[in-house]
Amino acid sequence: MLTNPRTALPNHAVSAGFTLIELLVVLAIIGILAVIAVPQYLEFTRRARFTEIVSAAAPLRLAVDSAVQTQLLASAEDLDSGAAGLPAAIAADATTHGASVTDGVLSLTWMADGSNLAGITYTLTPSGIVPPVRWTAGGSCVAQNLC
Repeated sequence: MLTNPRTALPNHAVSAGFTLIELLVVLAIIGILAVIAVPQYLEFTRRARFTEIVSAAAPLRLAVDSAVQTQLLASAEDLDSGAAGLPAAIAADATTHGASVTDGVLSLTWMADGSNLAGITYTLTPSGIVPPVRWTAGGSCVAQNLC
């Protein structure tokens, strides 16, 4: 007759809980998930933060579009910050993103805030000065997969 080894032991010796191997397997699974998930999460939050500068380009694009449609411009070189109804250039500092328009090219720079985004540029290059203006994104954000 076979007996259950657990019931053959006195009541005070019955094992309850997890074994060391089971706990180590759970810790290994959590470690593997953390190694995969944490870098992806950090990259996601970095891209999400960079959308702030992409959104900041919208008013400049609108100003360039308006200048193209309402003014007789000889070429894109006439589209510079502070001219043709465009806002003046803003230099990047610790609290402000830099923004400028030079020869029709919008150039935005992330503020010098000490973050891993500091100094990254986002540019929009127009296709020409014939409406509708089509834009091509560029800058150092492209190589870092941020824009």
